[in-house]
Amino acid sequence: MGEGSTDTPQGVGHGGGREASHVPVLLKEAIDFLAVRRGGTYIDATVGLGGHSYEIARRLGAPGHLIGLDKDPEALEIARKKLTEESQDWPEITLLQRSFAEIAKGQKPSTVDGILADIGVSSLQLDNPARGFSFQAEGPLDMRMDPQSERTAEQVVNHLDERQLADVIYEFGEERRSRRIARAICRSRPIRSTAHLAEVISAAARPMNQAERRIHPATRTFQALRIFVNRELDDLKALLEAAPGIVKPGGRVVVISFHSLEDRIVKDAFREGSQKGYFSVLSKKPVTATEEESDRNPRARSAKLRAAEKV
Repeated sequence: MGEGSTDTPQGVGHGGGREASHVPVLLKEAIDFLAVRRGGTYIDATVGLGGHSYEIARRLGAPGHLIGLDKDPEALEIARKKLTEESQDWPEITLLQRSFAEIAKGQKPSTVDGILADIGVSSLQLDNPARGFSFQAEGPLDMRMDPQSERTAEQVVNHLDERQLADVIYEFGEERRSRRIARAICRSRPIRSTAHLAEVISAAARPMNQAERRIHPATRTFQALRIFVNRELDDLKALLEAAPGIVKPGGRVVVISFHSLEDRIVKDAFREGSQKGYFSVLSKKPVTATEEESDRNPRARSAKLRAAEKV
């Protein structure tokens, strides 16, 4: 997960090779808000391809400790290579294949100086048709960030009843045409590929005006399926519930999200923490990418960063 992740207007990645297209989103802003303390302990809860982690490690130095989590073993392997290139004055690096929902596992209370989480699908996942995240290239209906998890998009698309499917599309994709789309999907079963699913959705939800034409008709449904398959919102809530218990007083929690559902959860968690007296909110409004960064990296356009400090 993480590392410049977003749902772009077309729902797919930009650029060529998997690593070449990887650009960490809001890198300077994230590192500045994290306020890395030399020799401390930090968790990159969504290490992705290691872009944010590398900058944390560079500032952390020895004898610091950087812990990187990610569901995706392929991403972890790439991050491992990136983060072991250096040897001089480099912190201890621990990389774990684990959901950020388990961030507190093995951590003692109040021992972490900061947490960074870049929520959502990564460049690596979007740009590989075999992972099934994108609808602009033929691929299997998979969408699992952790290839070992049981639930796939194909199972959801082909086995939920029409009402359940419509609810998933509406709740996690904020798609107002969810019932029409769910009905078309159920009538077209079995659906085995991303291209077939996109075709069914496009026929059922043709854009009616210029505003709707700006994004592909399948964008919100693919987002909804991905979030549901990977239990992303439940995991985010678990991360935010656990973070105050493991972060030291004065430590920071920085979260980059890419759509309103995630951002709302982060905003509410930080506000509740402020009201209860264990968080000081550092970002009264979400921090967004500059026009220059958005032009350079289209994935940054929908990114929103929020930060809080443990009191």
